[in-house]
Amino acid sequence: MSSPAGAAFHNSLILRAAKGNFMFSIRCLAFILFGALLAGAQQTSSVSGQQTDSNAPWVGSGAWMRKTFVYRDVQVNLRDPIKLKDYVVNGKLTLSLRNYLDLVMLNNTDVEIQRVQLEYSKNSIQRAFAVFDPLLSSNFSATRSKSAATNQLQGASVVSTLSQPFSLNVSEVLPTGTQVSAGLSTQKTSTNSSYYFYNPAYSTTLNFGFSQPLLRGRGTYITKLPITIARRQRVAANLSFQNSLLGFVANAENAYWDVISARERLKVQRQALDLAEKALKRSRQEVEVGATSPLEIFQPEQQYAGAKLSVAQVEYQVRQTEDVLRRQLGVDLDPTLRELPIELTEQVSPQVDENPIDREALVKQALATRPDLKNIQTGIEVNDLQIRNAVEGLRPLLNLNAAYSTTGNGGRYFPSTTAADGTTILLPPVPGGITDAFGQMFGFSYPTWQFSLSLQLPLRDRAAAANLADAVVAKRINTLNLRSSAQQIRQDVLTAVTQVENSRDGVKLAKIAVDFALKRVEADQKRYELGAITVFFLLSGQTDLANAESGLVSQIIQHRRDLLNLQQRLGTLLAERGIVVQ
Repeated sequence: MSSPAGAAFHNSLILRAAKGNFMFSIRCLAFILFGALLAGAQQTSSVSGQQTDSNAPWVGSGAWMRKTFVYRDVQVNLRDPIKLKDYVVNGKLTLSLRNYLDLVMLNNTDVEIQRVQLEYSKNSIQRAFAVFDPLLSSNFSATRSKSAATNQLQGASVVSTLSQPFSLNVSEVLPTGTQVSAGLSTQKTSTNSSYYFYNPAYSTTLNFGFSQPLLRGRGTYITKLPITIARRQRVAANLSFQNSLLGFVANAENAYWDVISARERLKVQRQALDLAEKALKRSRQEVEVGATSPLEIFQPEQQYAGAKLSVAQVEYQVRQTEDVLRRQLGVDLDPTLRELPIELTEQVSPQVDENPIDREALVKQALATRPDLKNIQTGIEVNDLQIRNAVEGLRPLLNLNAAYSTTGNGGRYFPSTTAADGTTILLPPVPGGITDAFGQMFGFSYPTWQFSLSLQLPLRDRAAAANLADAVVAKRINTLNLRSSAQQIRQDVLTAVTQVENSRDGVKLAKIAVDFALKRVEADQKRYELGAITVFFLLSGQTDLANAESGLVSQIIQHRRDLLNLQQRLGTLLAERGIVVQ
């Protein structure tokens, strides 16, 4: 049996070694965990590139603490319309067509709704990266149990045991499909059994492992396939947004021309009212001097009343079209500007382009630029990726697994020796603790290596076969949609060209009609002054002139609308109006 001095010296050496091993163990554990998290951060960064988003903060950061533990209602604050006051001149909102469309793009609520919906596709890309997010898991439990002894080897009549296991694990999936993991587990066990060498006893285990797919899910291309699909779907969402913008811009510009058209009609109707008023005054003077019968006064009075009614009706139409225009601009949201008069500076010119239109060239241009057609083409690309993903699901699941672990044990040691007569003599206990277990574990004296192959081979996989069939059907449908859309685009372009040619000729004929109506009015005025015709024919000619001028304005506006429709059908409207989609 050892002397008390020797035992004390031995205990001192054990304590010093335990402290050194404990500090070394803590440093190694911190290094391992930090390295695992850093590797995960670098790996995610290398995979995502520019897709890092502050909406997914790292654990422990201030943003993560606020997002996770500080709940607050999300309030949406809408900004007021902008840059409207820049176009207020002399108390009027003065707008050219270009300025008007710029304000529509900035302030139109419907355009903003479509723009915000693009965030869904952006979030889908971030969601696809979730497979590469590292995961930290931990567990601790405590169990106290008492049981009656059933044999002498249990070391006590009533065995009382306290077990306290703790585990910490870090895992991550790499772009190659490899799943790596590292874990640390400790367990403290206390008992009243006299046969335990360590009481309380500490056991620790450090393990590393990986699982590498060899068939299904192997390689960077396969693991990044959901990300690639999400990115292509974002491209499709942008194309869909551009196609929606074509419609918004066309509607907005038509609203602009609606106001101009209504105002031009109002101008013509007021001219007709002036002519009717002058004719009525002249007829009254003739009746007063007896130059004509009093019965002739009813026709001018009816003409004047009809002209006043037409002016009133067109004035209400002007007001209605101006309200629509304010809605497009967002002026109705600003109480200080919503009542301002609107002055539109775009001129209604009777000049038209006389150059012939190459129909086939425009059809080819539309097939190359239409965003809806590009959207379908992008959808076919997504179908190819989905087919590749479905084919991957048919492969057997063959994984190579490897693991390494090292263990350690420690605690307060109860040594014993055997006397000459064969009896067991208990020696004084040697102090110890968890540091002994960590020292053994990081000494790598008790390693365990493991390699394995696991195979899952469905003898018949109907679900995977159906998924592949669905992906092929989806591609076939999109291919048919592509051909159908190309046919429809061709028809739309040819129809739009025909409408442009028709309205262009209509402008020419309307100009001729105005010239003839003006000459007729001048001739009727001279004939009326000579007494060759009555006032009825004079008023009829003036009415025909007003209608001809109104018809010319309508034809000019219609020609501008047809040109707008053609640009929309070609898919060049945004570029023609200087609108850039970012």
